[in-house]
Amino acid sequence: MKKRGTPTAGDGEKERASSSGDQSIASTKYKSGASSAPATPTKRIARSTGGNGNNNGNGSNTNTNTNGNNGNGNKRKEEIAQTFVIVNERPVDDISLDFFYKPHTITLLAVSVLAVMYTAFVRNEANLDDNLWAGLLCIVFFFLIVSVIAFPNGPFTRPHPAVWRILFGCSVLYLLMLQFLMFQNYSTIRNIFYWIDPKLKNFHIDMEKEYGVNCSDISWERVKGHLDVFAWGHFLGWAFKAILIRHMGILWAISVMWEITEITFAHLLPNFIECWWDAIILDVIICNGLGIWVGLKICKILEMREYKWASIKDISTTTGKIKRAMLQFTPESWTAIRWLDPKSTAMRFAAVIQLVIFWQVTELNTFFLKHIFEMPPSHFIVIGRLVFIGLFVAPSVRQYYVYVTDTRCKRVGTQCWVYGAIMVSEAILCIKNGKELFERTQAINIVIWLTVQVLISVSFVYVAVLWQQRQLKKVSTTPTKRQGDSAVNSPSKGTTS
Repeated sequence: MKKRGTPTAGDGEKERASSSGDQSIASTKYKSGASSAPATPTKRIARSTGGNGNNNGNGSNTNTNTNGNNGNGNKRKEEIAQTFVIVNERPVDDISLDFFYKPHTITLLAVSVLAVMYTAFVRNEANLDDNLWAGLLCIVFFFLIVSVIAFPNGPFTRPHPAVWRILFGCSVLYLLMLQFLMFQNYSTIRNIFYWIDPKLKNFHIDMEKEYGVNCSDISWERVKGHLDVFAWGHFLGWAFKAILIRHMGILWAISVMWEITEITFAHLLPNFIECWWDAIILDVIICNGLGIWVGLKICKILEMREYKWASIKDISTTTGKIKRAMLQFTPESWTAIRWLDPKSTAMRFAAVIQLVIFWQVTELNTFFLKHIFEMPPSHFIVIGRLVFIGLFVAPSVRQYYVYVTDTRCKRVGTQCWVYGAIMVSEAILCIKNGKELFERTQAINIVIWLTVQVLISVSFVYVAVLWQQRQLKKVSTTPTKRQGDSAVNSPSKGTTS
């Protein structure tokens, strides 16, 4: 069965090879990456229904055509189902150590129950707070165990699918926590944070502090003072975004729009006020620009690398085995992706613009949450949320890309769905508990912000489409490059044939 549509690689995972023979035979070469059940089963249709000329001896061409049409329809349904399985619960190719991929559910159950029983009987129960913490950690522990057994691993399998299943379980837990906090008042939420970290009682946002003052005073000492740990975090963050999105036009659209977002919401968040040289030179050009360049350069290096994986059992030296074990934490394969097509329709165009706007909302949630609930930027809750959101976004962007570009994908992946719910829940939590803050919102600023968001997003995406069309013309005028260019000739979602 041959794959159709824009190549959906680009997540660091290898596409499964298609076979012209029976798909049901080929499928036995792959095993699920779960430590429990195999990948989501798909319905296999016998080839005899696909118009093989067997019409029960009546010689009717009508029946033959009907069987052929039914066979094509069944093959199309099978392709759609198989595509969703690959993006939602990707199987593992070329398993070298079977022990780590065989089901161990009974062993896992026994070890988990024994560990909890031992802890429950031997621990000291005199302190109420310790009892509450122990109970909550036990709930989280068993929920993550269930995640390993029952949840999908998503589009990634390195270093092990169980890692991505646990991460998906953490995203579900975070979503459930947001739903709980949404029905609490501001005082209750603050008391919960005080219970987690009593030091937060002594921290308050200084609304009187002035930012972006004396902008005419440009000296090396002052510029050097702005290149602190947050500047390095800014740079690394944009390098990570570039590795996830891998499209210069979309990345620069997000970068420019974020600076406009800071200007728009500066009357609500004072730390958004920056000098012009800080916003344009340090942020956009140095931190954002270098981060985007480094991230795309890493992607280019990974695309050019040859991926041939030897089984660790076939490596004789100890050094070679250690190196192979470390390489398990690197992508299995890497190919270029293409968000936009020269023949992209309005729906695909709008989907990319939607990605840019959703990214702005995610960034805004970070600043509003720590401002409304008064947490320092270096607090472990703030840092932990940033790390987990970055990990949640990785499979979500991949699943969103497949949904946007692949004609065979008819529904969005589960991790992408959960992350969308997290983004909206965080925004609702900010609006609900920041009423006093948002009462000072200047409506005209919000309207202008939304308008500029759409205009700049459309402009950057349109320029990217024009650039793709120009590249296509160059390819069409060069016969040697035109041959084998499957990415140009293959149909994809949002393109016209």
